[in-house]
Amino acid sequence: MRAALWLLALFGVAVAIALFAGNNQGTVTVFWPPHRVDISLNLVLLLLFAAFAFLHAALGALAALFDLPRQALRWRLQQKERAMHGSLLDGLSHLLAGRFIRARKSAETALGQERSLSSGGMHPPNAAQVRTLAHLLAAESAQALQDKAGRDEHLKQALDQTTSREPQETYEGALMRAARWSLDDREPEAAMAWLKGLPQGAARRTLALRMKLKAARLTHRTAEALETARLLSKHRAFSASAAQSIVRGLAVDLLNGAHDAAQLQRAWNSLEPAERLMPELAVHAAQRLTGLGGDAHLARDWLLPVWEQQGQLGDALKVKLVRALEDGLGSLDGAWLARIEAAQKANPRDATLQYLAGMACMKRQLWGKAQQLMSQAAMGLGDEKLHRNAWRSLAVLAEERGDEEAAAQSWKRAGGD
Repeated sequence: MRAALWLLALFGVAVAIALFAGNNQGTVTVFWPPHRVDISLNLVLLLLFAAFAFLHAALGALAALFDLPRQALRWRLQQKERAMHGSLLDGLSHLLAGRFIRARKSAETALGQERSLSSGGMHPPNAAQVRTLAHLLAAESAQALQDKAGRDEHLKQALDQTTSREPQETYEGALMRAARWSLDDREPEAAMAWLKGLPQGAARRTLALRMKLKAARLTHRTAEALETARLLSKHRAFSASAAQSIVRGLAVDLLNGAHDAAQLQRAWNSLEPAERLMPELAVHAAQRLTGLGGDAHLARDWLLPVWEQQGQLGDALKVKLVRALEDGLGSLDGAWLARIEAAQKANPRDATLQYLAGMACMKRQLWGKAQQLMSQAAMGLGDEKLHRNAWRSLAVLAEERGDEEAAAQSWKRAGGD
């Protein structure tokens, strides 16, 4: 459609020119004494147009001729800029391929080409960023070559190149690489110092948090490591099971760091509600509290959520729960005794619950019932320690009723014979 319109317009212009030129009888007379020249107006117009076209072409040719030196300089600078970017890409390729010496040489070549461009009066818009990346590339290669002096020198120059006017990500990347190198050299304190230089937003990125977690664990800053692990879990940096395992392990370390019952209670209260519901943590905290001479009632309060779901626990964890409760049976109240009896009656074949109920009855001096429960538990317990404790308890019960033969047999079974 557009071509048809242009064709119609061209025909219209041709017709207009034909009508104007065909009926134009005008002439132009030029007097050049003693001569007189008569020229058709159409010819004059044609000559004027030709002269204008010739003059325009001549001026364009002269301008192009005088511009040749500038164009040549621009071409040379463009070639240098392309070579600079090519050297930077070559260095990155060599680094990824593990050819660290070549990578470092390519980065230094790129830096030299950038200096040549700057001295030639051409300043690429991304010159500072190119310099920073080249220095970081050289520093990364030096780190792989165990050249710490060269690494630190290139890192210093990379940080000096970054200003507030340049992309902030380049500066943040330099700090993160420095932190990573410190961790590789087993210098967690230096890594923490580099990470503290990051802006608040960058410090909460997954990469920064991972390094902070590792540095905090190496420096035994358990509380800080736990908080970092929680943030990583919220960012879904780990799978659900891995995140739970990491958080649980750090929480256990936090509890193990308590040296008295008051410190342990503060550590327990610093945990999040979901963490306090983890059976492994609750059992471990209760055992630590009992071992430090803390309040047995408080330990049982920590264990109550775990006890309510004890039917879903594995055998190993159920044994740990029973051991934790056994440590505080001397102060067992009526409510807990009722819970234990109800659980044992609901699962009459569970040897672990039979053992716990039997020990509770012994503490209450219910010898007959304790004898019955312990006899049943001793035959079905799989845990070696509980099995021996059960036979020891049967030996004590036999001595209480004066049955020396049964007591001797029980002591023998408790010893492993």
